[in-house]
Formats: sequence, structure tokens, C-alpha cells
Amino acid sequence: MPLSVRIPFTRYLDDHGQPLDELPGWVDDPELLLELYRQMNLVRVFDQKCIALQRTGQIGTYASTLGQEAIGTALGRAMTAEDVLIPYYRDTAVQLQRGVAMQDILLYWGGDERGSAWSASTAAEDFPICVPIATQACHACGVASAFRIRQQPRVAVTTCGDGATSKGDFLESLNLAGVWQLPLVFVVNNNQWAISVPRSLQSAAPTLAHKALAAGIPGEQVDGNDVLAVYDCISAAIERARSGKGPTLVECVTYRLGDHTTSDDASRYRSADELSEAWKHEPIGRLQRFLHQQGLWDERREQDLQQQLTERINAAVEQFRAVPEADAAAAFDHLYAQLPECYRDQRDELVARAATLGGTDHG
Repeated sequence: MPLSVRIPFTRYLDDHGQPLDELPGWVDDPELLLELYRQMNLVRVFDQKCIALQRTGQIGTYASTLGQEAIGTALGRAMTAEDVLIPYYRDTAVQLQRGVAMQDILLYWGGDERGSAWSASTAAEDFPICVPIATQACHACGVASAFRIRQQPRVAVTTCGDGATSKGDFLESLNLAGVWQLPLVFVVNNNQWAISVPRSLQSAAPTLAHKALAAGIPGEQVDGNDVLAVYDCISAAIERARSGKGPTLVECVTYRLGDHTTSDDASRYRSADELSEAWKHEPIGRLQRFLHQQGLWDERREQDLQQQLTERINAAVEQFRAVPEADAAAAFDHLYAQLPECYRDQRDELVARAATLGGTDHG
């Protein structure tokens, strides 16, 4: 029989931006609402630019956040500078909210590891993007354990997609976080597709939040297209962890409107009708309609915002293009404290070949 345990589900706004219930008190702060809206739009326009840069060969494979902007924006806003983000590869929105420079993000996706050396002080201890599936959850347990040992009122936050919740690394991390009552929040971006595998074939659990039950920790669902609900739930989970009450799993239910990455073609495994239906629930339009109803937004402000974002992003792209190429040996120089002899030979060969091709000899 399926599990009958009820998992809380939070949604404040419907698709038309209409409140479904009493809104939390912080919604009375118009500047916070407007900042969430601006940031979500920044993420979407930057996302479009990243895809264009990949299509023209200026960066490598890129993971789009289209349709999922509310999750990362709300999460980044809910965290403090003292907290640490242990991200996965679809966390552009969180990183931008944490102050990571757009040119750094472009460097990373351009294959340059210097892009992971965040220049933003608020992200100085955040971990680099993790592409292996779910391994970042284990790292997050280590970070949270350090906070607990040091008795620091800090929180580790780790993110993943719905597919990662089926990995042993994720389940083991949940178990450890529950046993040790770590100051850790797991945020699951349930965008319905683990590459080409739908949520219905990914797990038989009634919700992904049910997986928290076996670890003895709270699990809850939130409408991932409702930025108000996401911000409210994640803020509460972070403060719960900070006050010594242990970890939480927050499943954000949304939809991946784009391809899994720029190397994917989602039209091969999902229908146009499904995608068209999903667009009716996307998060930016929902918040925009709410702001219009509150008298906080209009067409002129929208046009000004889009122009400002375009100018800001274009400036960041030019900064990215102006960065000198990395040393030929950079791919080897941070692998080991002391490079093994076999790799040293390869390094020297690469440096020599780069010099022959007209590059600078950095050996």
C-alpha cells in the first residue's frame, strides 16, 4: 500500500497571481517583493544569453534554469552571508542572488576553473558547482558537521534535482543529517524530468519529501512556481536549522521548461502539449500579475527593467570575453598537492605543444 503519511504542501498564489490564503506578514514589504521579481527576471534574461553564447561556441555545455527561477532566487535571498551553499549544476539563480559575478559564472561554463574562485565575499566559502549527481549532499554533511563542532550558528544548504534523490549519496546524507541533527537544509528541485526519465518512473514515493521520513527529519513540499511560498518555507527551514532543531528536506515542485542541458533535445521524450501546459504555471508571470494587482508594477517599469537587465548582462559578457586565456598547464596545477610523475610528463608536453602553437610558455 502507498504511504498515507501526509506531507505539508504550501502555495500562496494561484497561476493568476491571486492569493489562495492569508499571506505571511513579510509580504507587506514591497521592496522585498520587487527585488524577488527583479532577480527572477535577471536569471531568465541571463539564462537566455548563456544559451546564445553556447550556441555560438563561446561557452561549453550549459544547464538552463528556465521555469525554475523562483527556487534559486528565493533560496539565495533566504540564506545569510554566513551560511554556505553546496550547489549542483542548475543553481545559477542562487549564485546570482549570493553575489557571484555573471562573468565568473560564464568563465565556469566556458571551461575555465577560475570561474569557481568567486570574487563575491558573500559566496567566498560556497562550494563550486557539482556536476556528479548527489555527491554534493555528502559534502554538505561535512560542512554542517563543522558548524556543529565549532558551535557556529551557521547553516549548510545543498540543492539537487529530482533524479538525485534516488542516489545512495543523497539517501545516506539524509540519514546522517538526521542521526547527527545537523544544521543542514536539503532543497530538491523537482522539475519532473531527470534528463529523459519522468518523475513517474524515477521513484515510487508519493512525494520526494516522503524520503525524509526514513531519516527521521521533516519533509515538506512547496509550489516551486510560487516564489512567495518557496521563500517562506525555505526561510523557516534555514532558521530551524540555525536554532539547533536539525535538518529539513524541502521539495520544490516545478517544471523544466527547457532542455536538460544545451546538449539535450527534450522534444525527443516529452510532448509539445505537456510543455505548453507547463508554461501556464511558470513563476515570473505569476508574480508579475500579483504585483500588478497590488499596484506595484506596470508596463513602463517592466520595459525599464528589461532594458537595464540587458545592458547589465551585455556588460558582464564583455568582461568575460576580455579575460585572458588560462595557462596551458592550469588543468594540471590543482589536481594534487604534489603532481605525480606521469601527470608531470603530460603537463610538460601540453605546455610545449601550446608554445609551438603560438601560446605563451607558462612552464
